[in-house]
Amino acid sequence: MNRTNDPNHQKGTRMSTTDNNFELLPENAESHPDHAGRAGRGGADPTRYALVVVDAQVAFDDQRLGPRNNPDCDDNIERLVTAWLERKAPLVYVRHDSEDPGSLMHPSNPGNRLKPYLQAEPDLLVTKQVNSAFHGHPDLHAWLSAAEIEGIVICGITTNHCCETTARVGGNLGYRVFFALDATHTFDREGPDGTVLTADQLAQATATNLHGEFATVVTVDQLLADRFRGHNLSG
Repeated sequence: MNRTNDPNHQKGTRMSTTDNNFELLPENAESHPDHAGRAGRGGADPTRYALVVVDAQVAFDDQRLGPRNNPDCDDNIERLVTAWLERKAPLVYVRHDSEDPGSLMHPSNPGNRLKPYLQAEPDLLVTKQVNSAFHGHPDLHAWLSAAEIEGIVICGITTNHCCETTARVGGNLGYRVFFALDATHTFDREGPDGTVLTADQLAQATATNLHGEFATVVTVDQLLADRFRGHNLSG
């Protein structure tokens, strides 16, 4: 594959981006009846799983965006990228190119750039103007299908917007989705009634919404050590 720059749901279980000790459902965690046929058992071959790095862009370092969670996010994304590169597994970067000239993520602004640790050339660069990485250019679904990719591992920014949306769409398209929760982060957000939810609360909500329905939520340590048995990506 040539690299190119072309444009737990167990009751009572707590999931947190700062706690790596929460329990996960077994590997067939996609418990919705419609997902039973693709849940699978046993180890997975990482060369058949694409790492999708969503919107890891300089704009999200701007202090004006407010309080955030998970200061280890960037380090954890870099760990995943390094593991995928070492195993020559499929690597996808997604970049949000805002159409608003005033946005930090408009292509004319420095914030549009990918984070400095994403120097390695990916197999695919997807650009988008909406939340889902599957609604960008080139067509991610078409590329994954042509490459006979079985599933995706999602990391990036922000947890509850573009990462969660990409996981939902990927699950609906039939991919097996792993969501690396501690390789994402988000920001505090005010709701329509004026109530402010913290970034950790929003991340917890994303994990609860996705796990067992659209994806299997994991930590980076669990993913690299456990999820690809027989194909350990941790070295």
